[in-house]
Amino acid sequence: MISDKLLNPRSIVVVGGSDDITKAGGKVLKNLLSDGFDGEIYVVNPKASEVQGIDTFADVSMLPQTDLAIIAVAARFCPAIVSTLAYEKGTGGFIILSAGFSEEDEDGAALEREIVDVINITGGSLIGPNCIGLLNNNFHGVFTEPIPRLSLQGIDFISGSGATAVFILEAAITSGLPFSSVWSVGNSAQIGVEDVLEHLDLTFDPGRSSPIKLLYIENIADPARFLKHSSSLIRKGCRIAAIKAGTSEAGSRAASSHTGAMASPDTAVEALFRKAGIVRCHNRTELAYVAALFTYRPLTGNRIAIVTHAGGPAVMLTDALSNGGMQIPHLGGEAGERLLEKLFPGSSVANPIDFLATGTAEQLGYIIDACENDFTGVDAIAVIFGSPGLFPVDDVYNLLHDKIRSCSKPVYPVLPSVINVKREIAEFIAKGNAIFTDEVLFGRALCSVYNTPAPAEPDMTGPGADRQAIREVVDTAEEGYLPPEKVTLLLRAAGIETVPERVVSTADSAVRAATDMGYPVVMKVVGPVHKSDIGGVALNIGSAGEVQEEFMRMMRLPGVTAVLVQKMIGGTELFCGAKRERLYGHLVMAGMGGIFIEVFRDVASSLAPVSADEAGAMIRSLKSYRIIRGTRGYAGVSEECFTRVITSLSELVTIAPEIAEMDINPLLGTPESIVAVDARIRIAKL
Repeated sequence: MISDKLLNPRSIVVVGGSDDITKAGGKVLKNLLSDGFDGEIYVVNPKASEVQGIDTFADVSMLPQTDLAIIAVAARFCPAIVSTLAYEKGTGGFIILSAGFSEEDEDGAALEREIVDVINITGGSLIGPNCIGLLNNNFHGVFTEPIPRLSLQGIDFISGSGATAVFILEAAITSGLPFSSVWSVGNSAQIGVEDVLEHLDLTFDPGRSSPIKLLYIENIADPARFLKHSSSLIRKGCRIAAIKAGTSEAGSRAASSHTGAMASPDTAVEALFRKAGIVRCHNRTELAYVAALFTYRPLTGNRIAIVTHAGGPAVMLTDALSNGGMQIPHLGGEAGERLLEKLFPGSSVANPIDFLATGTAEQLGYIIDACENDFTGVDAIAVIFGSPGLFPVDDVYNLLHDKIRSCSKPVYPVLPSVINVKREIAEFIAKGNAIFTDEVLFGRALCSVYNTPAPAEPDMTGPGADRQAIREVVDTAEEGYLPPEKVTLLLRAAGIETVPERVVSTADSAVRAATDMGYPVVMKVVGPVHKSDIGGVALNIGSAGEVQEEFMRMMRLPGVTAVLVQKMIGGTELFCGAKRERLYGHLVMAGMGGIFIEVFRDVASSLAPVSADEAGAMIRSLKSYRIIRGTRGYAGVSEECFTRVITSLSELVTIAPEIAEMDINPLLGTPESIVAVDARIRIAKL
């Protein structure tokens, strides 16, 4: 639990405070004093008797009882300081700004562990080390600027990087956003992103707590806890956007199956955010734009009216929205005719609604009212209004301010003239409005917000796998790839239909198997992982003679121990697989099979357990979804059956976490059924 002495201290000591505000200790003290903190502020500095007008203490042992310590001295001195404060001065909150700990070397890591041990024993809370500090409505415990406008309903911002936090604050402040708290967790020695999310979740008060959370993350140490508390906050009415940096890999990762080749930490992060309902961002500006969108009424549909007095930006916004799946509906009819009568000649109401460079605030009001009340196919209104610098635009921005609050539909202000109407924009922001200065970035951010699903509902039941049969196979299996007959047992136990097949070791038994199944059949080598790479797959075998010939050929291939004979069936090739990602659990993937997965890599993913709703969303998100659904006389495949395969595979890996990776490629799908034709499962004991 995060200590109240950290968040709402009655007294604060700055250890290493000085008059030099170019250093961390001096600047954090200045920020505390400028804030007007109403508790006691102490300073420890053995080299000065007074610092910034405050009498100093030469050593922490001389301090009175103190709730919070902000420490800005060399790392080697920190353990002793923390120990004295924690054991003798009742200090329960610690913010260590200093660097030189685990981010530097093992000696620094040892100092860090020593500090955490003391704070844990005494029940305290630690932010850092190697951070810019903590800022909230109670005190300004950071050594950086700018200090944002603070409000209880402002943004809660958690960052794993101090410098990045400053840059994100600058972008957000420029957009007009207030903050409630800024957490720079630094090395996360004791308190990390997951801990802050848990605290915000457990203490959430709908009437008082901030409804917006922003995250900059470089490491997710506990994805399960991250998912639990972020999705819980969103279900309580919060909206969360996040950047996860550090997801690329240097070079290619060796893998022994299709899934292994595609699964990556970034794929897992994407699936985690989607499951939680978090809007994923990839840069600071995007994060600020999404946060600004969070301050407006939520979208209830994807039909956008674009209002402009400048044609070019409206065209670019139309492209950005259309490319992101939004609709720019044609507007007209009697409502359009009535509106045109109120505008200058040459105006257009087709959407974008262009009321010309000479358009007035009064005309803008008519347009917004028409979009709000008269045009039935509009869910939100984006207004682009800048200025060539010829005259003030206070009347337009005052009208926008009023309409944003009075309209039932979101009204988004895109205000590109950051120089020509700098004063008017500043006044617009001061009234509590968040703004967007670039129409394309705004359009992309709006699409990201709209296309982010709600948190997935927990669904641990699954379609009904045979748990006992699955555990019997896995418990007795050796590490490595399972033989085909064991793979078939697992698939069937999970409820996934398989094609009739038999493993044979002689030509005669191959012929008997093929005759029993009925021709044509498929033959595949047993042993090598990538069968087709060595010519180990033969299709459409129609006679006993061909069976004998193929058997003899295959047994001469390197590494072959037996041959698998299968009944040949038809259908659309699909793919389903799973990969165990470190910390994240199993990443379940699905898509089109065959060349679609090899060449186009059209695959959707989700973290197990995967509910039926999530599986359906995975299928619908595929670029090849029209093929699955059926098009131009092509029957397609059963979405219900495909959904069941995905959820069955998810249940299989949940019951058997020892499955390190598996793929079923292909599954053959028809409008009536989906059957597994080829599969690989690799076991790696936990």
